[in-house]
Amino acid sequence: MPDPMLFRPLELRSVTARNRITVSPMCQYSAVDGVPQDWHLANLAARAVGGAGIVFTEVAHVEARGRITPWCVGLWNDAQEAQLARIARFVAGQGAVPAIQVGHAGRKGSTGKPWEGSKPMTVADGGFEVIGPTDAAWAEGYPVPTAMDAAAIAAVQAGFADAARRALRAGFRIFEIHGAHGYLIHEFLSPLVNTRTDAYGGDAAARSRFLMETIDAVRSEWPADLPLFVRLSCTDWVAGGLTIDDTVDLCRRIKARGDVDLVDCSSGGADPRQQIAFYPGYQVPFADAVRNRAGIATGAVGLIQSPHQAEEVLGNGRADLVFLGRTLLADPHWPLKAARALGATVQWPNQYARASAF
Repeated sequence: MPDPMLFRPLELRSVTARNRITVSPMCQYSAVDGVPQDWHLANLAARAVGGAGIVFTEVAHVEARGRITPWCVGLWNDAQEAQLARIARFVAGQGAVPAIQVGHAGRKGSTGKPWEGSKPMTVADGGFEVIGPTDAAWAEGYPVPTAMDAAAIAAVQAGFADAARRALRAGFRIFEIHGAHGYLIHEFLSPLVNTRTDAYGGDAAARSRFLMETIDAVRSEWPADLPLFVRLSCTDWVAGGLTIDDTVDLCRRIKARGDVDLVDCSSGGADPRQQIAFYPGYQVPFADAVRNRAGIATGAVGLIQSPHQAEEVLGNGRADLVFLGRTLLADPHWPLKAARALGATVQWPNQYARASAF
């Protein structure tokens, strides 16, 4: 009988995912005051029913000014927690692992919806003030951030701890810290952005201090028997920025901590000068390098489209999970079809069993 890697269970501390297919966090820009709506439930419910092993929410932000847009999800109050708990319950009920990504947009916050041009928004337009490692804006015309002092740093890290506490109560089983795509944690990590001269700036170890302290804050509330992921931008795609070698070194230090279980390997976002060549699997080499050079489990992401492409990534030891975004937006039942393509036997939902021959 075929035994494809894509459909082998994966154990992560006390959690077992039924397969290696992960719904990547994908913003929907449809929340109201940070509260998920019916759309969010319907979106993630479809992917859980469709057979994914792990289903991530879109990024939930730790404070109102930490959102990318005014329509992004938050996790700083009870109303947000209650609606996220509703999603987690349904996802778990379908046999998938409910997972949540938590982050802070930093200087890239206060923008409009992508389908309206992602234009920067002023307070007068309904946007909000933003913060960052320094007072340098992401690009011309974007909000000028307030440089974070020690109190602001501590407050954001406390927000991550509070979000971890709320995520646990809501029923999530995997927590991911968003440290990529030019948002706040990545802003501290990247030498293109972080020009601080205090303990949070300078060499690579100092620039990673904010991330390491945020991991400490999350682990103060997130139980030791539950897995913790970190998403990183493995390169800035700009000369003088982060490289894959820098990220491998960082991940060796993350691995040495012993409390992070997987690095979700993405790239870019810190600097608008980036030049990225997009093609199927374009970010898989980052997951491969981190996994095999830093010795920590990784998730591969980046235009992974076909079952055989996903199987190659896992079968050749390039990653431990595949994160699918656009592919699962286009087809929430991709995992069920992938099982047939690879010869794996999976249980269809009883309500859909009569469609399993098609």
